Amino acid sequence: MFFVARNGNKAGQGNERRSIYQKFRDVDLLDKKKTVTALKPGEDRAIFLGLGMILSSVMMYSVLGITILRSYAESVWTEEGVCVVLNSTVTADMNCSYNCGPECWRASKYPCLQVYVSVNNTGRVRRLSHNEETQDTSSECVYRPRCQKDRVAMHVIVMNISEHLKVNQQVPCYYDPSEQQEAVLLTRLYDHRVVFHSLLWPSCMLTGGALVIVMVKLTQYLSRLCEEIGKIKR
Repeated sequence: MFFVARNGNKAGQGNERRSIYQKFRDVDLLDKKKTVTALKPGEDRAIFLGLGMILSSVMMYSVLGITILRSYAESVWTEEGVCVVLNSTVTADMNCSYNCGPECWRASKYPCLQVYVSVNNTGRVRRLSHNEETQDTSSECVYRPRCQKDRVAMHVIVMNISEHLKVNQQVPCYYDPSEQQEAVLLTRLYDHRVVFHSLLWPSCMLTGGALVIVMVKLTQYLSRLCEEIGKIKR
């Protein structure tokens, strides 16, 4: 009887230990399930954030490709040189129109300043223009001020440019290396610096979105790897 009771006590203690171990294991599994359940919505939101950043960067690339990159690629004034001012003359008054209200336009005039330069001291005489937009809208004048009612203000702007060119007779300029264009530009609307800064932010957004998705996928992979290692140890 003594041995039977002793064996019964040992069996009861073993069952109690297994019961305690099972409880701890159930609690551990429940905590893991809660953690996985809590992580899934956060991971989904992070992936959506990364995809949104990538989609936004692609849309920005499309807009930049239509506007800045297209104008930069189509510009023929690609070579930078030094232009020496040979002649600077106000030839005539040019007509322009300004907005005076809803469906209201009025006429005004500004002086046309023509400037001829020598490119790189080669003897090639070219007409100077401010940029591609000025070349398209007013090919004879070096600069076209914003049209306004006050003609005196526009006259002062043009005269200031003329005085500046008389003082600084050597100015950096852009010319067509194929020599098909008779004009040279004082500045470009979109040079390589503008293109670089325009592409910087969408590139950063694209890289950031890709990194967010990669980090989420890496976290998921490491989580599954830890679970498999835990199962092997059990």
